[in-house]
Amino acid sequence: MHDAIVINREAPRQPGVLRLLDLSNAYAASLYPAESNHMLPIEELEAENVSFFVARRGTEILGCASLVIAGDGSAEIKRMFVDGAARGLQLGKRLLVALETEAIRLGVGTIRLETGIHQPEAIGLYRKAGYIEIDAFGSYRPDPLSLFMEKRIGSSPV
Repeated sequence: MHDAIVINREAPRQPGVLRLLDLSNAYAASLYPAESNHMLPIEELEAENVSFFVARRGTEILGCASLVIAGDGSAEIKRMFVDGAARGLQLGKRLLVALETEAIRLGVGTIRLETGIHQPEAIGLYRKAGYIEIDAFGSYRPDPLSLFMEKRIGSSPV
């Protein structure tokens, strides 16, 4: 019998999550130069303005994602990553629903993100969920290797 996959808010500093973040760092480093990688360190993921979500099956951690509240009615998706062994389970979509539900709960009206141009699966996920391309935002600078997106949300996620 397979355990159901559950997604809940959890602390980012735990061995299974740290393993995923290391995998995410290595994956990004294999695709982009350091100046085009915008990964939040663990200390920033633990901040009070961050909602960190973990997808797990039983005790196995399969994916993670966070929502960073900006304080101006917007939030940013950071550190969304699914273990390669768990691809095909629609965890990206499920994590995105969890983030959007959290944003609605917190009164956020706009969710933004930065992703790399060499990640077609991620770009496709966001486009399918209604995210549109925008110019660089916040502290980001235009980068030919980055794609910036946003979605205005209301009362229902994805």
